[in-house]
Amino acid sequence: MRTKTLLIYLGLLIAGALFPLSLAPLSYWPVAVISMAALFLNLPQQSAKEAFKRSTIFGLGMFGTGVSWVFVSMYFFGDISFLLALMGTFLFCFFNAVVFAVPFSLCTLIPQRNNLWLLALPAIWVLSEWSRSWILTGFPWLYAGYSYTDTWISGWAPIGGVFLLSYFTALAAMVLAQSRFHKNLPLPLAGYALIAMIFLSGFALQKIHWTQPAEKQISVALIQPNVNQNDKWSFSMRNEILQKLLNQTQDYWGSEIIIWPEGAIPSLYTQITDFLDIAHQQALNHNTALITGLPFNTKPEGPYYNSMIALGKGQGIYNKTRLVPFGEYVPFETLIRGLNNFFDLPMSSFSLGSEEQKPLIAAEVNISTAICYEIAYPDLVARNTRNTNMLLTVSNDAWFGDSVAPAQHMQMARMRAIENAKPVMRGTNNGITGLVDHRGKITHQLEQFTTGVLTGKISPRTGETPFSKFASWPVVIFCLLVISMLGLNRLRTKF
Repeated sequence: MRTKTLLIYLGLLIAGALFPLSLAPLSYWPVAVISMAALFLNLPQQSAKEAFKRSTIFGLGMFGTGVSWVFVSMYFFGDISFLLALMGTFLFCFFNAVVFAVPFSLCTLIPQRNNLWLLALPAIWVLSEWSRSWILTGFPWLYAGYSYTDTWISGWAPIGGVFLLSYFTALAAMVLAQSRFHKNLPLPLAGYALIAMIFLSGFALQKIHWTQPAEKQISVALIQPNVNQNDKWSFSMRNEILQKLLNQTQDYWGSEIIIWPEGAIPSLYTQITDFLDIAHQQALNHNTALITGLPFNTKPEGPYYNSMIALGKGQGIYNKTRLVPFGEYVPFETLIRGLNNFFDLPMSSFSLGSEEQKPLIAAEVNISTAICYEIAYPDLVARNTRNTNMLLTVSNDAWFGDSVAPAQHMQMARMRAIENAKPVMRGTNNGITGLVDHRGKITHQLEQFTTGVLTGKISPRTGETPFSKFASWPVVIFCLLVISMLGLNRLRTKF
C-alpha cells in the first residue's frame, strides 16, 4: 500500500475521531463540519469498494471515541475481563462503522460533477444515519444534527427533525470541501450564501410558536436516588433501596407529579405489590401522581417488561418498545446465554412492549414516555407525542460511569423537546436529571453522582409540529429520491 494511501486512511481515522467533539458535552459544532468535509474530500472518483473502505475507517474513528463508554458498561459493570471488554468494544464500534459506511458505496453511482456531489453526499450521509436507526433494532447515536442543538439551525428541527439538521451539516461540509481543498474550483459563493440563509432562517423559525401552553404549570419532583449499580439488583439491598426512595420522597408528596427513575424498584411487580400499595396510598393521600420504573409482570413466569407505572392520582402503564441488546435481551439467546456473565446480566430477559400504547395520565395531562435510549429514536418519540402534552424520559445511566454517555443522552432528550415543541422531564438514577422546556433549554438540573431531588414547574403544551405529524419521512424520502435519480442518470449515460 502506498504511503499516500496510508496517510489518507490515517487522516480519515483522525477526522472521524474528532467528530464527537461537536456533540455533548463539548458541543464544538464547527468540528462536525470540518470532520465531515475531510471525509467528503476523499470520496469522489473512488470505486464502491474504496468508498466503503474509507468511510469505514472514518466511522471506526467516530465510534471509537464517541461510544467508547461501551467499554465502561462491559468492564466495570458487566463482569468481563479487560481484554474481552476491549475486544467487545472494538467489535461493537467496527460493526457500527460498517453500517455507517455501507450507504457510501453508492458514491460510485454519482456522476462526477461537483454540483451533483454537493447534492448527493449530504443525502447519503442522512441515509447512513437513518439506516442506523433500524438495522438490528438500531443504534441511533452520534447524529451530526445534534451538534446544532444550541444554534439557530435548531429552529428547523420542528419541521424536519434531527435528520434535516444532519443534512444541513453535511451540506456545509460539502461546501467547505469543495471551496477549501479544491484549489482549481471557483469559490462556491452560492453554497456559502445558502448556508448563511439556512442559519438566518433558523433564527426566524425559532420565533414560531408551534404549540400552545396550557393554562397552568405543574409542580414536579424528580427523585435521583444515586444507587450504586453494583448494589442495584442485590437482594440484600432491596429494602434499603426502597426505604431510600420513600425517605427522599417524604417532603415532596405535595407535588402534583413525582418521578422515580427507570428500574427504581429493584423487584418484579408481582413480588413487590405490598410496597406499591403503600406508595399508591401515600400518593393518593397527597393528591399526587407517582410515576416509577420497575420490571413489570402479571405472572411469575413472565413475560417481563421494562416499564413505567403511574400510581396515586396517575393512571396507566408504559412498557418499553426498544430494548438494549445484551442489556435487556440477549440476541441468539439459546446459543450464547451462559457463555459469560455479561450475557446473564440482571433483567436481561425483557419482552417488547406493544407499539400502540396509551399515554400515562398525571395532573390531568397526557404524558408521552420514553425509557432509556428510546429517547434516541426521533420517529418513535414523534409518534408517541401526538395528542400528548409533555414528554417523560427516564434512565439509569449508572451503567456508563463518568463518561460522555449521560451528556449525549441529555442532548438527545433536548432535541426531542425541540422537534416536538413539548417540554421534557428527565429522571435518572445518578444523572443527568433535569427539566427541559419546549425549546430544548434546560431550566432545572441536578448535579451528577449525587443523591437529590429536583423540583420545579413545567408547562404542558398542546398542538403538534410538522415533525410530530410526519416524522423523518419527508427528509428520508427526499434523500432516497436524490440518490435514485442521480444513480439512474449515471446508469443511463453508461448504457
